[in-house]
Amino acid sequence: MAARIEITRKYARQYANASKKDRGRLLDEVVAVTGWSRDNARRRLAKASKPGPRAVTTERKPRPRKYSYDATKVLQRVWAATGGQCGKYLAVSMPLQLDALERHHELVHGQQRYSPDVREELLAMSAATIDRYLAPARASDPLRGISTTKPSPLLRSSIQIRKAGDEVEDEPGFFEGDTVAHCGPTLKGEFARTLNLTDMRTGWGFTRSIRNNATIHILAALDAGVTSIPFEVTGLDFDNGSEFINHEVIGWAADRKIFFTRSRPYKKNDQATIESKNNHLVRHYGFYWRYDTPEALTLLNQLWPLVNDRLNYFTPTIKPTGYSTDRVGRRKRVYDDPRTPFDRLLDAEVLAPAQIAELTAYRDSLNPAELARRIVSLQRRLTGLAQRPTLELEAATVKPLPDTSRGVRRKAS
Repeated sequence: MAARIEITRKYARQYANASKKDRGRLLDEVVAVTGWSRDNARRRLAKASKPGPRAVTTERKPRPRKYSYDATKVLQRVWAATGGQCGKYLAVSMPLQLDALERHHELVHGQQRYSPDVREELLAMSAATIDRYLAPARASDPLRGISTTKPSPLLRSSIQIRKAGDEVEDEPGFFEGDTVAHCGPTLKGEFARTLNLTDMRTGWGFTRSIRNNATIHILAALDAGVTSIPFEVTGLDFDNGSEFINHEVIGWAADRKIFFTRSRPYKKNDQATIESKNNHLVRHYGFYWRYDTPEALTLLNQLWPLVNDRLNYFTPTIKPTGYSTDRVGRRKRVYDDPRTPFDRLLDAEVLAPAQIAELTAYRDSLNPAELARRIVSLQRRLTGLAQRPTLELEAATVKPLPDTSRGVRRKAS
């Protein structure tokens, strides 16, 4: 903007004394240099040619810090204990996080910058402020994965299709499911898979890694999920992968009176919830390394219960509730207030009083900071076990580009 103002001053005197034809030429030059519209350039040249105080450009002063340095440092500790929640969720779960950390003596008044004043500052922070204060601490993952879903024509015509936009069930129990391949850069050979189940109403999740996609391992993981989930599983929705669309899995669901549906082929929006979970649960915590050893499989299955406890009891989520229109009439999605899956499960009133007391006591026994330490420890062990083999395999599978220099020289000659 300062450069544009200088250009305007340069042309203003010529523009004031020029003829109509010359003014058109000057306007063309100003528009070409500044990128302004012709009308805007004309107004600015006319204003600059009139006598009066010149516009003074000053550097914008940085916004003063509203919250103390101590609050920022404690905020980073709380954020690390949550596994990196965004500001929108952390602002809602802040009282829960602080209470749990104080209960387990991870935050003690008068130690490590924590005090009643710091607690009040943390509770007063908005979501945008939390994101702004945490911006330097955030990091990203460079690796990406490979899709392994293979359409299976077997039994597809006899299974009901569930599409994007279908209404979510009123009660907990209907789960979307998918497997994530820990294959690294290639699908060759045997490697671990992770089965992920997410309840559509509450967001409650279950995760378990298996040796491969053989039916015996899929059924063992589904049995473990149905057993460990604290409420009845009434429905399962999968994609069209052959690991799910087969007689054994469908027979298993029928024996347990579990409603079975599938998505449309090549329509990931039909399973938007589980696809999102695959990213910010399995990939976020399990990374993109290749896990093809029994040691890695054991570490993964030690990791997932800790991650599920963090997400089910301490991580708020939002759920769509309908549609509305914005001020210009465009359709937009409306969401409810963020709540943890455990809170949504309590709201659904499907648990017996004994179950509620047991799960509440279990949540209160969890230490978010200890969960974070154990999760990070397992992630480091997984990375130390699989990083180097994955990178070596990636380097070995990269195909060299064809040498076209000889053909180019022939063409040039």
